[in-house]
Amino acid sequence: MDNPLVIVLLVALVAAVGVAGWLFMQKRRTDHLQTQFGPEYERTLAEHQDQKTAERELEHRAERVEHLQLRPLAPAERDQFVTRWKSVQAQFVDDPSEATSEADDLVGQVMATRGYPVGDFEQRAADVSVNHPHVVEHYRAGHALALRSARGDADTEDLRQAFVHFRALFEDLLEVQSDTDDRHDSRTDSDSQIRTEVRR
Repeated sequence: MDNPLVIVLLVALVAAVGVAGWLFMQKRRTDHLQTQFGPEYERTLAEHQDQKTAERELEHRAERVEHLQLRPLAPAERDQFVTRWKSVQAQFVDDPSEATSEADDLVGQVMATRGYPVGDFEQRAADVSVNHPHVVEHYRAGHALALRSARGDADTEDLRQAFVHFRALFEDLLEVQSDTDDRHDSRTDSDSQIRTEVRR
């Protein structure tokens, strides 16, 4: 076999191996981001309509959060927040709008205590999506309803839904290590209480 032909074949082989390696790494990158961000991956992809741009943004979020000084809540802090949440939920009876606004604020306070920067809402949502991707959409939905309420544009059922959304992130941020069934029962009881308050 002529030397030039051998060289061409070797170059082609090296190029093919390089392309295969690059494709493998891209797939690993995509798989990792899909696993890490769950539904937030699909939301970001739909928002940007471009896989490379979407994945670059998600990686940027992860890098940003990695440099934050995040910490779990101390048991005493967790207990205090749970007590305050129960108080806010009880307030829903007399003033659903104010209670929903306070629930929004309380979620923000939990985030701040854990080390998340308190700034622009979209940045807060992006930050929390890194470690809490399955509930961040609750945060967005609850916040949107709270803004509608502030404009006088939400009814009591909207406020109940907002409260449920906020509670999903609130409980996730608390990182309560309890039995799944107990948490489910707790949420069911809380939903029932709010529904009762709505009908009053």
